[in-house]
Amino acid sequence: MKKLLLLPLFAVFMAFCNGASAQAVDTSNPDVMMKTVTQQVLDQIKADKQIQSGSITRITELVNEKILPYTDFTRTTRLVMGRNWNTATPQQQKEIVEQFKMLLIRTYSGALAQVRDQQVQYKPFRAAPEDTDVVVRSVVINNGSPIELDYRLYKTQQGWKVYDINVLGAWLIQAYQQQFNEQISQHGVDGLLQFLTQRNQQLASGKAS
Repeated sequence: MKKLLLLPLFAVFMAFCNGASAQAVDTSNPDVMMKTVTQQVLDQIKADKQIQSGSITRITELVNEKILPYTDFTRTTRLVMGRNWNTATPQQQKEIVEQFKMLLIRTYSGALAQVRDQQVQYKPFRAAPEDTDVVVRSVVINNGSPIELDYRLYKTQQGWKVYDINVLGAWLIQAYQQQFNEQISQHGVDGLLQFLTQRNQQLASGKAS
């Protein structure tokens, strides 16, 4: 699963890590938005040596400064936790969102160094004007091998926001639901938070298996 999500994960959540301001991207059309930011991220990564080297500091800066206006990671985390989200206190929710975000950053940061000549082709966008939850479908061409990559977005007052991705039939939210639910079932919400925190510490120290 990790191998499948390496590049595609950051193609989505890092797609908004460009030097332009949030106002420079039209978020009123999900299809146009994804095409614009995908090209921008490929250009940005290729020009940023720190990202290519896998700098966690640089990647985290970009995530915090450029991703959040275009994504709803709280929604992502809430859907991963399911009904368990409502059993967590607001402080626990906040900490879990942050630790989950860092887990994804640390787990997949190495993918950014692999970005070279990948191309993204978008499939015809199909959605009704009144739709508020849509899927933008694309194919990433990597060394001649096509990878199906879909983006799920929902409409907000601030424009469309990404909250899930699908790589070769595997949605990111579904991929983590079982792991989160098992931790909560066995150890409670505090146990999940402790698990995420310890995992991040292991990844930071290079001791993760």
